[in-house]
This record gives sequence, C-alpha cells and structure tokens, in this order.
Amino acid sequence: MSKPITPLTVTASEQLSPGMVRLHFRSDDLSAFLGNDFTDRYVKLIFGDPELLAQGERPTMRTYTVIDPDPETGTLAIDFVVHGTEGIAGPWASTALPGDTISVRGPSGAYAPDPTADWHLFAGDEAAIPAIRQSLAALPSDAQGYAVVQVGSAAKELPLPAPAGVGLHWLHRDDPASPGLAAAVRDLPWRDGRVDVFVHGEAQAVMKEIRPHLVAQGVDPRAASISGYWKRGLVDEEFRAWKREQAVAEPG
Repeated sequence: MSKPITPLTVTASEQLSPGMVRLHFRSDDLSAFLGNDFTDRYVKLIFGDPELLAQGERPTMRTYTVIDPDPETGTLAIDFVVHGTEGIAGPWASTALPGDTISVRGPSGAYAPDPTADWHLFAGDEAAIPAIRQSLAALPSDAQGYAVVQVGSAAKELPLPAPAGVGLHWLHRDDPASPGLAAAVRDLPWRDGRVDVFVHGEAQAVMKEIRPHLVAQGVDPRAASISGYWKRGLVDEEFRAWKREQAVAEPG
C-alpha cells in the first residue's frame, strides 16, 4: 500500500552544530504517525510535485529520520546534515524560513531497542545521530552497551543522553589519532549475552567493514538493524542503485 503524503510547514530553524540544522514543522494532520513507535522512523521529503507519485512517476526525494512526531499537537522536527551547497536537502534546510512548506511521504521504520537484550550496540555517523538519540532515550535505565558516533570534529558533537551503563564514544575525522568507525567498533570489548544492534551510516564502513565483524561475533544480521544511509561519492539515486546491487549479490 502506498505511503500517505503529508504537507508540512516550517515553524522554526535551529542550528544544532556547525554541520547540523534542525527544522521544526507543523501539520494539520499527522495521523499517519499514529502507532509508529520505531525510533528510526523516517519520511521521504519530496522536492518536486507530490502529484507525480500518484501518476506513477518519482520526483526527487530524500530520506530523513523524524524526531518526536506528535499527532495531537501536529508537530515534529527533522535534523539535517549540512555540507554548504552540496546536495539537495541540506542547502534547502539551511535557508528554510518559517512559513516554507514541503510534503513528505511516510512514515516508515523498522527498529526500536529490544528491552530484553543483554546489551546494546549503536554505531553510526552524523546521518544516524537522530535515530541513535531517540533509541538511547527509549532504553531502560539499567541498559548496558556502547554507542559509537563519528563526526567531523569535537565542535560537531551533540548531546546524546544515555543510561549510565551505555558508554558513549565520540570519533573525530579531523583527529589523526581517532580511529575510523569500523576500527572503533572492532576494538570494543565484546560482552556476554544477546546483543541488540543498530549500526547505520556510510555504507562502505557499515556494510563492508562493520557488518562482517558482527557476523563473525555471532550476530545474526537478519535480527539486527545494519544498513548504509549513504555512500561516499554517490548521490542518493546512485546509492539506491548500489544498495539494490548489493542486495542481489549478498542476500540475507
């Protein structure tokens, strides 16, 4: 069944860090979000005419995690990674003003922390921060585990409240002494018991480096949330084609 289309209006813009902007939105109808309790819930922002979807065509769309959707008040927020004029959604978000409008398709989602797991592993880069933040907030207070997050520099770190038993590890690309995301995950002491996994970010690191390590540790990838959000050097349309090719080459 086709996902609903919801028009949103920008109500405020907030600079979270030198590389991330949060836009606040309202809508007269957020009923599509009722019952969606996934912490990685996301929508596709439609940059073009939404009517094209009804006509069987595909306008330019970009996928983003939704923060705190509240159908009762008709409000939600979305965080955007901004790289100057690079891309489509980032430049739009960096110049958006209250009153600007955009339509979104969704929501979708597939992950929420398993409260019965013995421990949790979260890993990702800037693109995964919104979902990791919401997942950490959904953990029980006695949760154990790790959250490993890679950003460009210390100035781009963001508040990520977590239970005391979940160690938060920040990695900085501008620091030659900082390991890459995959190396940092491999270096974590492996805990006993059943692990609940959420690993998302740049596809090469996530799918080609971290995923094989987790499988070698006994993690069933079908029971874990492991996926690339983007791939270095590819625009979104090229990345989606790459993901389809990988799904055929590496089923399961």
